[in-house]
Amino acid sequence: MSPAPTTPADRPVLVTGGSRGIGRATAVALAAAGHPVAVAYRSGAEDAAAVVKEIQAAGPAEAFAVALDVTDGDSVDRGVGEVEDRFGPVTVLVNSAGVTDDGLFLRMGPEQWRRVLDTNLDGAYRVTHRVVPGMVKARWGRIVNLTSVVGLLGSAGQANYGAAKAGLIGLTRALARELARRSITANAVAPGPVDTEMLGALPEERRAELAATVPLGRLADPAEVAATVAFLCSDAAAYITGAVIPVDGGLGMGH
Repeated sequence: MSPAPTTPADRPVLVTGGSRGIGRATAVALAAAGHPVAVAYRSGAEDAAAVVKEIQAAGPAEAFAVALDVTDGDSVDRGVGEVEDRFGPVTVLVNSAGVTDDGLFLRMGPEQWRRVLDTNLDGAYRVTHRVVPGMVKARWGRIVNLTSVVGLLGSAGQANYGAAKAGLIGLTRALARELARRSITANAVAPGPVDTEMLGALPEERRAELAATVPLGRLADPAEVAATVAFLCSDAAAYITGAVIPVDGGLGMGH
């Protein structure tokens, strides 16, 4: 049996959805902590390359971009295989890949429902299922799933997104119970509104409305969410598993 990895340099990271937003900030934060990082992307090859360039410029951690479509099992297998060939088994996994396709439930067709569940929930299953055997063999691992305050509170027009994010919480807690004896932790981070490209496309008036719903009165910076993810991947968080940590400016207080 392989010995447990003892330093960040021995703990390869895979970040899905790593080319932008929270995933990008997380890849940068984990590289800064000393981990070799695989920046996974589905279509944003140029964005992923820019993340790798940023990491390499900061040094000394290694990084590379890997094409990985979480909705395609073969793509997941190929992508994780590339990471294993380059860095060895993945021992830190951040499931950040996600999409939205909003609409009122009464008008939400099965394709609109399935697309969001397939990426946000099923995608996390596919990638996690592929990398967990390596963590079990190493007897060490960190899994962090990016859920959302929407998965805790609900949101009109986001039944598909809320269901997927709530499902991630259930997955996280089941994994935490199953894997704890192998020194593998599984946690979830639940952001509120974050100042990413997705929200950047909204009119300024709508952005202001979202910020006004947050007790702290502003949107989160992606780096603030990434800092929590990086903590959960560290040795300092070794006794935290099955947790859902809100990074939402107080929006979901009490949940």
